Amino acid sequence: MKKSSPAGTASASEMIDGRIEELGDWRGEMLARLRVLIKEADPEVVEEWKWSNPVWSHDGIVCTGESYKKAVKATFPKGASLPDPAGLFNSSLDGNVRRAIDFHEGQQLDEKALKALIRAAVALNKSSARG
Repeated sequence: MKKSSPAGTASASEMIDGRIEELGDWRGEMLARLRVLIKEADPEVVEEWKWSNPVWSHDGIVCTGESYKKAVKATFPKGASLPDPAGLFNSSLDGNVRRAIDFHEGQQLDEKALKALIRAAVALNKSSARG
């Protein structure tokens, strides 16, 4: 799969590298850590750059990585359909389809649960792609 890049400029991976560097604080560190965990959970994930944000896809969007002043947000477009036994979703809970996780400064990541959520999102995308 080809990585999307705006108008032939930097690759999506380079754009994500730039965002991490641009943030330059705990948010950049958190986004970098999320990126590593996403790639560990699904080595075949494709990095994209859409809506001025990092996007990770595999047979559809797995999640986006948005950065705000007080949070880094991982939004799962089909999150409402994903099992979340660890209760990671803490944002966008009243939507019918998407769910998000807001990560805050100093917060410990439940890496095992996050990887399970990513794998579940990939599995859902794959099952939707077949149908």
